[in-house]
Amino acid sequence: MKIFLLLLLLGVNGAAGVTHSMKYFYTGSSQVPNFPEFVIVGLVDEVEFVHYDSNTQRFEPKQDWMKEAVDQQYWDTESEKSLGTQQTFKVNMDILKRRFNQTGGVHIFQEMYGCEWNDETGDVKGFRQEGYDGEDFISFDLNTQSWTAPTAEAVITKNKWDNNKGLNTQRMNYLTEICPQWLKKYLQAGRSSLMRTDRPSVSLLQKSSSSPVSCFATGFYPNKAVLFWRKDGDDLHDNVEEGQILPNPDGTFQKSSDLDLSSVRPEDWGKYECVFQLSGLNDDIITKLDQSGIRTNEKSTPLIAIIVAAVVILALIIAGVGFFIYKKRSDKRPPSPVSNPEVMEQLNPGP
Repeated sequence: MKIFLLLLLLGVNGAAGVTHSMKYFYTGSSQVPNFPEFVIVGLVDEVEFVHYDSNTQRFEPKQDWMKEAVDQQYWDTESEKSLGTQQTFKVNMDILKRRFNQTGGVHIFQEMYGCEWNDETGDVKGFRQEGYDGEDFISFDLNTQSWTAPTAEAVITKNKWDNNKGLNTQRMNYLTEICPQWLKKYLQAGRSSLMRTDRPSVSLLQKSSSSPVSCFATGFYPNKAVLFWRKDGDDLHDNVEEGQILPNPDGTFQKSSDLDLSSVRPEDWGKYECVFQLSGLNDDIITKLDQSGIRTNEKSTPLIAIIVAAVVILALIIAGVGFFIYKKRSDKRPPSPVSNPEVMEQLNPGP
């Protein structure tokens, strides 16, 4: 069971290797209180390494190894370009509102693009997709080098972008060639940080005596982990609610799994245990279900506050969106995530 779970979390079928990723998230928002109008977040293996928002108007490194990878001129130039992209996003938000017959209110336009690379098989996967108000808007099909429009409102944009064959070729080149190259360089530059393995602390939490018991693992790295409950050595699925892997402010991750014990007799609690498995660790971390080891809401308020804070941080990170197209540069400097002709190309079919 352990081998199967680890293979499953690594996304491989009996083959060795780990799948690494580089992703850029752009977010344009309208009338969202206490949230920047425009945000860019770049992630390598789910760790934020670059950031821009409309409040600071600065494109900045978020990891020490990234600060050393490029010079100050790069950050100054990208800050200027990001500001231009911010303005374009604002125009596109107005276009989308008209497309959907909307006026005011809260609206969010999002884009994610990037690539994945398996360090053993060499397999590469690129992706780019955009969404509006939580629904798919348009996505790029690498097999056909064309756009897929799931809604009628996106057909105008699909037709316009499909007709630009040269730009689509550039997109394909970036997602399948340039993106993996820079992903490998970033992994090497940040190797001591990105390729490390951190063991988590695992706790049992419970809000009240009638609430489910939550097995909470935090501080682990990388994010390729599984957390589950067992009874008498068998995996449990019933009465279990599994949480997502969420980022911590320090670059590590956390995950929880809740077990409903309302129908379990107290004398049977000893049959249950929480199991944590992490890529890079040979041993499982097993926590027996014991009443004396459970931290109640009153005793663990700071820890629960960390969980809440991490959910907020995750919402900020995954709220990314924007327009991107690769513009070739020398190997001495990463390709700009915002410097490209498409940044100035709006969603409407006009010139």
